[in-house]
Amino acid sequence: MVRNLLADLPLAGAEESFSPILERRGLRIERIVSHGHATPADRPYQQAEDEWVMVVAGAARLWLDGTGEVELGRGDHLLIPSGLRHRVT
Repeated sequence: MVRNLLADLPLAGAEESFSPILERRGLRIERIVSHGHATPADRPYQQAEDEWVMVVAGAARLWLDGTGEVELGRGDHLLIPSGLRHRVT
């Protein structure tokens, strides 16, 4: 079945929207739609698995522990290693 990442985008809400695309043992691909959401500075993400992110449309700013803030634009991607504290700014 053909699907489009940019189809049926959710409207802005209080939280980011997470939609699964593919889930297999050891792999999860999901669409995250954000409308300017930010992670609270006192609650960064710190996950047990690697996270690979790519900006399809728009832009994003992320804070990475030990690196500081990075900006991602359309087409940019980044690997966030497991255990690295990070947040959306």
